[in-house]
Amino acid sequence: MFNYRLIRFLCFFLLPFCLIISSYLLTPSIIYSAPNEILVSAAASLKDALEEIKPIYTKEKGKISLIYNFGSSGSLQQQIEQGAPVDVFISAAKKQMDALQDKKLLLDGTRKNLLKNQMVLIVPKSNTTIKSFQDLATDKTKKIAMGEPKSVPAGQYAQEVLTSLGLLNKVTNKVIYAKDVRQVLSYVATGNVDAGFVYLTDAKTSDDVKIVATASEKSHSQIIYPVAVIKDSKNINDAKDYVEFLSSNRAKNIFRKYGFTPI
Repeated sequence: MFNYRLIRFLCFFLLPFCLIISSYLLTPSIIYSAPNEILVSAAASLKDALEEIKPIYTKEKGKISLIYNFGSSGSLQQQIEQGAPVDVFISAAKKQMDALQDKKLLLDGTRKNLLKNQMVLIVPKSNTTIKSFQDLATDKTKKIAMGEPKSVPAGQYAQEVLTSLGLLNKVTNKVIYAKDVRQVLSYVATGNVDAGFVYLTDAKTSDDVKIVATASEKSHSQIIYPVAVIKDSKNINDAKDYVEFLSSNRAKNIFRKYGFTPI
């Protein structure tokens, strides 16, 4: 009986203790070898361009790990306000960045305007009836997709375009709201809607849609993508370096490839 109790003692008390000690001894080497991480929250429309930039940046910088979080600018803004551990924020509109700046959540001196974009109307590639914004108000169009205006800048711009053209009240009942611009693109590409408002850059990523109209710059607010380092970043120096890299010639060429206009 004594031996049995001794064995139980060793198993339940000494073994875990040994594991804790060994884990403690190994921890320094694990931390030492781990690369620095930069968490970037970016508008969904930037996904393809930033994914192409990622390996170029990490190869040049060495022990740096880029982690992307893509979504609607409004949702990303809320995450940062709620304390999400974000290092860099890239919005598809000034509105969300302004809100963070007003709350003093941006690192002073790091905010800059990075890119411009255009608003376009797309339809499924097989659609031959919708050829203009005006067609949205006719029987040719049953469903129109756009981002939720309160949280998706592309939705806000789409609403401005429709208002400018005197079409908003005529098409309101046809609108299907999406969580971000990439969902709008998906709705159109799969034929779940007849038309949708996306950025030029998003339209260029799909072979299943075509552009039938481009909005005049005078019909909506200027589409600007600002970038900034978040004040509570745990990796400020690397975050600032990444923001600077986004304005390099190599990064600009990639942005141009996807239809963005570097500023």
